Amino acid sequence: MELSEVIEVLLLRDYNTRLVVLCTLLLGCACGLMGGFLLLRKRSLMGDTLSHATLPGVGIAFILAVHFGGDGKSLPLLLVGATVSGVLGVMTVLFIRNRSRIKDDAAMGIVLSVFFGLGVVILGFIQTMPQGSAAGLESFIYGKTASMVRSDFDLLVLVTAGVLVLSVLLFKEFKLLCFDESFAAAQGWPVKWLDILLLALVTAVTVAGLQAVGLILIIAFLITPAAAARFWTEKLDRMLCLSALIGGLSGWFGASLSALAPRLPAGAVIVLVAAGAFLFSLLFGAERGVCVRVLRQQGLKRSIGRQHLLRALYEILEADGGSGASVQVRPVLFRQVRGRRTWSDRELRRWLKQAYDDGLIEARERGQAIVLTEAGLDAAAKVTRNHRLWELYLIEHAEVAASRVDRDADAVEHVLGEQLVAQLETKLLQLQAADAVAMPQSPHPIQPGD
Repeated sequence: MELSEVIEVLLLRDYNTRLVVLCTLLLGCACGLMGGFLLLRKRSLMGDTLSHATLPGVGIAFILAVHFGGDGKSLPLLLVGATVSGVLGVMTVLFIRNRSRIKDDAAMGIVLSVFFGLGVVILGFIQTMPQGSAAGLESFIYGKTASMVRSDFDLLVLVTAGVLVLSVLLFKEFKLLCFDESFAAAQGWPVKWLDILLLALVTAVTVAGLQAVGLILIIAFLITPAAAARFWTEKLDRMLCLSALIGGLSGWFGASLSALAPRLPAGAVIVLVAAGAFLFSLLFGAERGVCVRVLRQQGLKRSIGRQHLLRALYEILEADGGSGASVQVRPVLFRQVRGRRTWSDRELRRWLKQAYDDGLIEARERGQAIVLTEAGLDAAAKVTRNHRLWELYLIEHAEVAASRVDRDADAVEHVLGEQLVAQLETKLLQLQAADAVAMPQSPHPIQPGD
């Protein structure tokens, strides 16, 4: 492979390469956009159901065309058959869902298997026809990206533009449908018709993509970009834009790689590029990626350990006399702190080192004792106060026994923000169970320091 060939492909100088790349780019954008809605509707299998449901329509369209003396390989006619069959499959899924107790996934599985089985039977019958050997219908199963022509490009432009316009105009309605269908119905929205319209758009994208990647791989092109985008953001509009971008780039790079290596099937390469984007997003996604989640969990674990350490130090000082502003700072022995919790020496030394690095404690008596700094005392008092406010709330509102409230409060206190603490103070002040400023007394006995 020469550099000139690579430059020619990347710059889209060849007409056929330019046509194929633009077609797959448009298809990727449309699939990514519709896949985002399918993913949030928990109907990822719907794309697979639709693609397999088109097979009987393609076969029947071919048979009817040949029977009436026409050209059975007419692409517009075959796409019309695929559309009718796909719509029928969608209507069957909705009928089973609305008229029985069968859930969406089971209904889609039934329709997928029945329609695909019917399609295989029809294809077997076509093979017995004199024109069957030259039908070329396998391109709808496996895809035939390299043979796409200008009419395919025009169709994809029309479908992508229609999907984009309707998605923008009905964004609010589709958003509500995806996140709370029951609320939308209660508010008087035409949920049924919105659902049908959304599935009609998915059907249009699926049928348009049959020629590019085939009915077997179209499901991957529908769902993979959306699943990848989900790892990067929690905002629906950003997710849909990112999903369309990943789908479009997957189509572009996949078609370009296939052009550089003609023996590689373009449809499969496109899906593999999308899978690579998904794997990268899975590992490094900014919101839900594995690495980010591990870092967040480690950060939360360190924060919890530090808060437990500060509260243990404060309660030791408090048990020796004084509370709130009257707490006297003094050195606390290492063994006193360890006795407060089931820490190992290694864990405790880790939390002590972290608190020391943050300037919250200082070492005394050659490392055998520690003392809170001024900043450390303020932080310890705040942590302890939040813990006790939550304890009092559980006792007053949840009727948790004082002997058990310490453990229950321990699971929540680490996520109390300033706003929630203010709300706790307001509620407890109304019950006269706490002071807005003073440190609440612990509802359970605190063991004195050794």
